[in-house]
Amino acid sequence: MGRHRIAGYRDCEAALRNRDLRQALYDAGKVVMEGVLLTLHGEEHAARRTVEVRVFRRNFFHYYEKEVFPRTLAETLAPYLAAGGGDLLKIGYRLTVNLTADFAGIDRPTRSAEETEHLIAITRKLGEGATLVHSTRDHAEVSAEVAAVQAQLRERFFLPSLARRRALLAERETGSITDAELPRDVLMTLLVGNDELGLSEDQLLREIAFYLQAGAHSTANAVVHALWEVLEWADEDEDRWARLDDPVFVQHCVHESLRLHPASPEAWRTAMCPMQLAGIGPVAAQDRVELDLFLANRDAAIFGENADRFEPERTLPATVLRSGLAFGIGLHTCLGRELDGGIAARPGTDTADAQLGIVTLILVELLRRGARTIPHDPPQRDTNTSRPNWGRFPVRFTAKGAS
Repeated sequence: MGRHRIAGYRDCEAALRNRDLRQALYDAGKVVMEGVLLTLHGEEHAARRTVEVRVFRRNFFHYYEKEVFPRTLAETLAPYLAAGGGDLLKIGYRLTVNLTADFAGIDRPTRSAEETEHLIAITRKLGEGATLVHSTRDHAEVSAEVAAVQAQLRERFFLPSLARRRALLAERETGSITDAELPRDVLMTLLVGNDELGLSEDQLLREIAFYLQAGAHSTANAVVHALWEVLEWADEDEDRWARLDDPVFVQHCVHESLRLHPASPEAWRTAMCPMQLAGIGPVAAQDRVELDLFLANRDAAIFGENADRFEPERTLPATVLRSGLAFGIGLHTCLGRELDGGIAARPGTDTADAQLGIVTLILVELLRRGARTIPHDPPQRDTNTSRPNWGRFPVRFTAKGAS
């Protein structure tokens, strides 16, 4: 089996759109990722995506951002504001685990602190399993830990959530409730569409586990990267700090940070047949094609000579998103792209109507509360993975009224 690597933006973009290249990055993390939407290919992928995309409608994202998430944001930040600070990674996971549980279809009956902490621990371990290919720990040991927490997820959260939704479907069949009264989440949608999909209970569990960890892991890290970049960029410049009062400009900052720090710094594909690929040339069937998204998103031919630098006002070609390839493109474009990143807003847009994305909403609130790093307790990188993520990110809230 041959191995090839692509780093140019346009070449990676073309490869991501190529339907004869199958997802391969998550083969090592099969304990979580086997048979989930992200790793499926061809007709099976298309069928699953057609069903699940029903949850990810733009009008629902807008409703969630404007009506639901502000309450979650206020409730989650309250104890940290009272304490004067905290680890932003923990704050991010507390915020996003509720969001991803809602979308995945995981009920939290008590919504207690203990229940939330348990779900966060499960989610973080699932994320470690999904990204096993980049783990610096013993892979067999990590897989065993992941299997153990997957069993916990199944018994405590998944089976009760599954039973409730099956009961609701039975009520719908008798006419006791209508479709509008069913939960709008991935698990419910899969159950409704399972006549065409034929998923087993184990397959349903893995799909929900995938959504739970993917959303929480990537969103929490995106928040931390964005705050770091903004604090470094603004530094002591009063004019730059003034710009950050504008939520639309903050969204541009988030998209720029996503470009520099894509959730997955690379994508791997397996060639399903012999082909010619731009940036490589001839590729044989079963060869591995590695797409360096980290470098592609810093391609000077697309993003300018300062492509490695955080510059939220950079000028881009009309066909290039501010976030670059951070959310993928083509068949495996992230379904939650508009939930996390929003819809790119133009300067002067009325923010009451704009969909800014939850990462922007979190960053706006962190900046309003004066979130700053702590000189004597600086952020630390995560040493358990080769991905350039943070392991700890202590912050303090410096704005008056933050506590």
